[in-house]
Amino acid sequence: MKRLVFFFAICLLILACQFGSDVAPTTQPFTAVPSGVTGTPSTLTDIPMQIGYGVSGPWFELYFTDPTSPAKKQETGGPDGPLVASLDSARVAIDMAAYSLNLKDVESSLLHAKQRGVQVRLVMESDDMNTTEVKALQAANVPIVGDHLAGLMHNKFVVIDRSEVWTGSMNYTESGTYSDNNNLMHIRSTQVADDYETEFDQMFVDHKFGSHLVSETPHPSVIIDGTPLNIYFSPADHIQAALLPLINHAQSSIYFLAYSFTADPLGNAIRQRAAAGVKVEGVMETDQVKTDVGTEYDAFRKAGLDVHEDGNPGLMHHKVFIIDGQMVVTGSYNFTASAEKSNDENLVVIDNPEIAAQFMKEFQRVYAVAQP
Repeated sequence: MKRLVFFFAICLLILACQFGSDVAPTTQPFTAVPSGVTGTPSTLTDIPMQIGYGVSGPWFELYFTDPTSPAKKQETGGPDGPLVASLDSARVAIDMAAYSLNLKDVESSLLHAKQRGVQVRLVMESDDMNTTEVKALQAANVPIVGDHLAGLMHNKFVVIDRSEVWTGSMNYTESGTYSDNNNLMHIRSTQVADDYETEFDQMFVDHKFGSHLVSETPHPSVIIDGTPLNIYFSPADHIQAALLPLINHAQSSIYFLAYSFTADPLGNAIRQRAAAGVKVEGVMETDQVKTDVGTEYDAFRKAGLDVHEDGNPGLMHHKVFIIDGQMVVTGSYNFTASAEKSNDENLVVIDNPEIAAQFMKEFQRVYAVAQP
């Protein structure tokens, strides 16, 4: 009898190990946690970098650029280094969706990958395909598909070996990596990779961009080691409708970093939560504040919110919300009508207080040098 009980205990342990990570939830809504509540000690490890900031978690690495670094002019030692190392480790396939590309080390890594037999494919914004690096890839017969639409192919993501994804706000350019405020996240998950690969194939194989895309994301909700993620692609997934409930249910705080913010529904929702007592702070890119028609900046300031223009001579290029110290919104999606209706974009919502704390550190770095 004891042997039988022991046998069943071992079986249950094996099943728990098999299904303990990277599984899709059934119906698990995101729940807001009061700001500052982390629940468990940090499991993150700092990644030493010459220029920028990085942390490593159980299933991800997260990087932020540092345009304040005196060494940025050397244009090496930033988040492009880990990206290139990941590209260099590819064995089967690299699929890259790049709004723009002029990083020489990325170009070289893609060429070397092709030379060692890795399948390398790109989709790009047609108007940004005239760089020396892109032409070198084309000359080496790396297939590149442009969008050829009025809207933008604005994604910045890479799928490697159908098992890992790089995404965030960082363009694969010298300015994006060394002069602008950006984030770059490396997610190790076959399901998340399947989502991004499906989106990539619609563009590369089916030549569908913008409003021609359809919502085919195989795993829109994923749980990785206990962290829920929701994956969205614009315009098919109607991202604004997904963001509004997150903002409307904010209980204690909303922090945001916005390159461009003209979406009235999102701006109105933020102001309503502020009126209800939720703490709101934000930083917006100065050039866009001055040139965007219908910028939300003026309405935020009129409402007395703690929102400022950025102080970086380069671009404050983030597209981030941090809600209740728990929820993080990041990706390529600007808070605009064009991002919602015509551009190809991607966005990830992550429910994890440790990741939220890292984005809060970045918010504080940007806020510290913002204009009064």
